[in-house]
Amino acid sequence: MPLRNKLAFLLIIVSLGFLYPGLSQPILTIKIGAVLPIIGNTTFYELTQNILQTVETLYENDNAIVAFLILFFSVIVPLIKAVILLIVIFFQKLKKRHDLYRFVYVISKWSMADVFVVGVFLAYLATKSNEAITAQLHAGFYYFLSYCLISIFAAQVMEVPKTINN
Repeated sequence: MPLRNKLAFLLIIVSLGFLYPGLSQPILTIKIGAVLPIIGNTTFYELTQNILQTVETLYENDNAIVAFLILFFSVIVPLIKAVILLIVIFFQKLKKRHDLYRFVYVISKWSMADVFVVGVFLAYLATKSNEAITAQLHAGFYYFLSYCLISIFAAQVMEVPKTINN
């Protein structure tokens, strides 16, 4: 196995190590409140959730399509991508190896995991413009961001020849 593929394997395993806490750890807290005369600081709404809880909440609130899209692009696609890349690394004689790698390349462009991270970050920044709304990023955001960056790098590092030499 080429050194680049050994490095890619290590990066895939590390990225998966970041994916689980990225999905299960709190990602963002949003608080809506105001400073009221006599009462002082009052919080009207506060929510802290991770990605999996967000999917569940959306589903329970009749947003099944949005819940499915987040589940699909943030959980299922990353797992499929990792499995396919591992197949490409370990099955050197597989005739469709290059096609599988190209498939990962194509779905990576459409993987919404990185878009999701940017969306959460933009939501975080947008709340900073309003005194009544506060947002706080949590460890889950950074784990998920790490997964995205490391998995992209793993796919870029891989060495996949177009033809198989026998």
